[in-house]
Amino acid sequence: MKLVTLTIDNHIARVTLNRPDKLNALNLAMFQQLDEIINTLAKDRTVRAVILDANGEDFSTGLDVKSVMKSGLSIVKLLWKWLPGNQNLAQRVVLGWQRLPMPVIAVINGRCWGGGTQIVLGADYRIAHHDASFAIMEARWGLAPDMGASLPISHLIARDQALLLSSLAEPFTSSDALKLGLITQCDAKPFKAAYSLAQSLIIRSPDTLSAIKRLYQTSYGQATRKTLARETFNQVRLLLKKNTRIAINNQLNSQDSPFHKAKKW
Repeated sequence: MKLVTLTIDNHIARVTLNRPDKLNALNLAMFQQLDEIINTLAKDRTVRAVILDANGEDFSTGLDVKSVMKSGLSIVKLLWKWLPGNQNLAQRVVLGWQRLPMPVIAVINGRCWGGGTQIVLGADYRIAHHDASFAIMEARWGLAPDMGASLPISHLIARDQALLLSSLAEPFTSSDALKLGLITQCDAKPFKAAYSLAQSLIIRSPDTLSAIKRLYQTSYGQATRKTLARETFNQVRLLLKKNTRIAINNQLNSQDSPFHKAKKW
């Protein structure tokens, strides 16, 4: 079974995370399949809009740490890049949506935590259910955000709010996300709202939509190689730290509750 599916109908592509039995937790194969789909869409001139969603009750509960940490090779594949400023695999599944010429609309239900939050930040629009929740959770594992989302988040919300959300690593509601400016709108039927938006957009010239997307990417600040290099440098350095191993062990032993008590360092 494909862990990420792609269907195209009436010029609208639907990309769906498809690991509901694991709460759409992100393993290496999902990163690779998302990367392949983004490359496919970049070459398909018949697609006029993209909807990104997930099967099951949750968009994604974040990185499948147990799966990824089993193999050092998996970590290398996620973080490897030829040059420091290039995008690695983890960063491409976030920033890849930005290089597509057509609008990308993320639909969020349930939990959208960790890597899930970072992925939807790469979309152009985010429509969430009223009961959805978000979290930038890397700090729980003794890590720092490293999937490229530090670039789009920098022109969505204030610096102090980004610091607070990343440092506390606690879930927050879709209502909070809307107030902060992290999402576009809340809706009781987010997929229906996203599809309606997509239909409204595809009646416009695809060249116009692409030009507008590029214009505002430039106006609001494009991805910089220095920031991408810093993200990866921070993560590799943290992975080598003793405190990171302690944080990972603490979190793995506290899966019954997201609000585990702090353990001694």
